[in-house]
This record gives sequence, C-alpha cells and structure tokens, in this order.
Amino acid sequence: MGEIKSIAEAARDYLNYLSSVRRMSDETLRAYDSDLKQWLTDFANRQIVSLGDLDEKFTSVVLRSILTERLKEIQRSSSSRKLSALRTFLKYLKLRGQIRRDVGELVKSPKSEKKLPKFLRVDEMRELIEAPDLTKTLGVRDRALLEAMYSTGLRVSEVVQLNWGGFNERRPWFTVVGKGKRMREAPLGQEAVESLKRLRSRAEKVSDDDPIFTNFKGSRLSARSVARIILRNLVRVGASRAISPHGVRHSFATHLLSAGADLRTIQELLGHQFLTTTQRYTHVDMGELVREYELSHPLNNRR
Repeated sequence: MGEIKSIAEAARDYLNYLSSVRRMSDETLRAYDSDLKQWLTDFANRQIVSLGDLDEKFTSVVLRSILTERLKEIQRSSSSRKLSALRTFLKYLKLRGQIRRDVGELVKSPKSEKKLPKFLRVDEMRELIEAPDLTKTLGVRDRALLEAMYSTGLRVSEVVQLNWGGFNERRPWFTVVGKGKRMREAPLGQEAVESLKRLRSRAEKVSDDDPIFTNFKGSRLSARSVARIILRNLVRVGASRAISPHGVRHSFATHLLSAGADLRTIQELLGHQFLTTTQRYTHVDMGELVREYELSHPLNNRR
C-alpha cells in the first residue's frame, strides 16, 4: 500500500482500523463513517483536502468556525459527538506520524444542554401511587414500589437493589449504598412502610437477602421493568404526560423544595456529593410559582 496523502484515504484507513483492530460494532462504525464524511465535506469547502493541508490550513480558528456553523443546525450533544469523532481521528493520524499537529486538543467540546427530567405535581403523583390494583399481587408490588420511590427519592438503581434485610418497620428507613459507594439513610414515610408490610405479607417466606421488588418469576426487577411499571400505571390514570423513574425522584425533590425543605437536607436525601447537582435537579415549576404568586400577593389579589 502506497503512502496515504488525502484525508479521504486516511479516513477509510481509520475506519478499517476501527473495524479490524478495535472491532467496533457495525452501528458504531456507521456513526463514525457519517461523522467523518461530514468533516470531509467541511474540509473540502475550505480547500483542506490532503494531510498536508491539515497541518498547514486546519487551525483552531477554522475548527471553531466549523463548530459555530454546526451549532446553528444541530443540537449541542450532536456537535459534541461529531467533535469527538474528529478528535479520535486526528489522534490516530498523529500517532501514525501522518500529521504534526492535533488541533482537536486545542478546542473544548460545546457545553451540553442540561435537560431536566419531567416531574409530576403533588396531585398527579398521588394519582400515580394510588393507580395499582391492590386486589392483585403485582398491584400490591407496584404500590409498594411507587410509595418507596416517592418516599425516599432513591435512584432506580438503588431501588432495585433493596433487600428485605434492609427493611425494618420499627426503624423506618433504608440504609443505601449509592454512587461512589457512599452510604446514606433514606427515611420512609408511614404510607410507604404500610405498603411494604402489605407486600411482605403476600410472600410465603422471605430471607434478608431476598430482593424486595421482584417480577412474576420472583427475580429482582430491572431498571427497565420499573420504567414500564411507572408507564403502565400512568396509563391507568390517564396521565397527560409520561415520566421516567428519575422523574419520580425529581418529583420527590421538587415537592420537598416547594414545601420549604432546606436545600442541604435535600442534597443529603438524594445522595448528591455536590450542592450544585441538587440545585440543578430541584427546580420549582415556574408555572405553579407564578399562579401561587398571583393568588397570594396582596397587590395581585384582584377581586
């Protein structure tokens, strides 16, 4: 094989490397191929065609110009992914001695847009919790699951790992090992305790190591199963919007904040290491806030 001189040839060689050496999946290869083709088009529009052109013409100013144009057309997350594809390609070329400079190292990825999860109002959350059919065993499980999630604000990954050994009705809280193996206490409300007692009474015999929340086969629920349970019960009450398991956690935090709970307390309950994370996840629905303001402020109390 002769010396590679064009960027297009180098891109094909790089994709072969990802396939044969890195053994990436077909889906990942298609994504890299698509991203690199777009970069080749952007380069060609600026008369950057050869590997020599990359060294001479492709500067951080040119890269920022391309990224600025991209942000007008696509989301930040897509732009960050495409920049990541370019960075790995340039790093590959530099390691092989095909270019001298790696401009991708000089430019930061665009900050991703932080989308907050959806959450329910207090009345909507109550409807969701009361949706399961308590005449059926799975309905009892669903009620206990929803009560426990909303009562504690646990992550779904933490909820599915709960065992009966961690539940003591005389000591109404869970001891949870969260992210970073940090241990914390998660208090349980009385309704959640009663729902868990009802669920345990349905089992013939449980040991401390048995999972609290199981499927109809008796196996531990997965995070995906929890998402399906929430969606199914939202459908039962004819909810106007769907939420994820994290939406239940977000509802828990938002309702506590709205009721006047201290932000540091919410941080501890959620198991966040940094307060800034709590501030990002516990916002008050501004629509509700404005309505409350209009109802409460004396100068807005129009009769």
